[in-house]
Amino acid sequence: MTKSKSASPDFSVRDFFKRFPDDEACLEHIFNVRFGEKHVCRACGVESTFHRMSNRRAWACAACGDHVYPTAGTIFQDTRTPLQVWFYAIYLFVTTRHGVSAKELQRQLGVTYKTAWRMGHKIREQMDKAEVKKLLAGHVEIDEAYVGGRRPGKRGRGADGKTIVVGFKERGGRIVTDVVPDVTIRTLQAATLRTVKDGATISTDEHRSYSLLKRRGFTHVAVKHGQKEWAVFDVQTQEIHHTNGIESFWKLFKNSIRGTHISVSKKHMKRYLDEFTFRANHREEANLMFDRIVAAF
Repeated sequence: MTKSKSASPDFSVRDFFKRFPDDEACLEHIFNVRFGEKHVCRACGVESTFHRMSNRRAWACAACGDHVYPTAGTIFQDTRTPLQVWFYAIYLFVTTRHGVSAKELQRQLGVTYKTAWRMGHKIREQMDKAEVKKLLAGHVEIDEAYVGGRRPGKRGRGADGKTIVVGFKERGGRIVTDVVPDVTIRTLQAATLRTVKDGATISTDEHRSYSLLKRRGFTHVAVKHGQKEWAVFDVQTQEIHHTNGIESFWKLFKNSIRGTHISVSKKHMKRYLDEFTFRANHREEANLMFDRIVAAF
């Protein structure tokens, strides 16, 4: 049954504060997500239960008493920002479609702009760590885009001051994105070889840098956008070639950058790409997305 658009969200603000009313609830969640209530103790090797210690942020093994600190080795370890504030920042990231600016985090969390900016980038790093790293297969769409503010002069490919990004969309599967220095044959082919599995079918536009993909073992069809061609039907394979999927992702990404962040520098573009790619790849319940990010810490 399709959920009504007017129905309550899967993870509402009320749900969040009910689930995480204080720092203690957040700490317990970190422990359960990272280790589980019962797991093999690193010290004694026994599959044991662990109980919360009252005088420190730690759990003790019931078999040998070894201490486990759930925030150790994470950005939560020495943070002066309350865990509940961190969790609410993550909640904002997973429940938005267009991203969260540092200014919005500052307003929502009641922290300084510097703290909000740092927290945002740390969460984006975790989104990348939470991603599954494996080659795309089957039918893959590839398209590059130029991201940046409006500037006078040439537009599109070759425009000055833009950051060049490339995206790969597996039909019915994941999206992989990256920042690239240029759109030469060497650069785009190298990006394809490290992202797409040998023998895959690839759809691109007619850019000449994709022209040698067939020689690398891919089934490649170029859709000639310059000739007003938007889709090609391959009679032999019975497949339709287009780049609509990855182009839709770029459209959402650009609109979100303009609407939420105004502009993003080339230095930090990869982190924002990681954020939007994570959300595109995990169109699941916000609860599950939330736990993926916490577990990555």
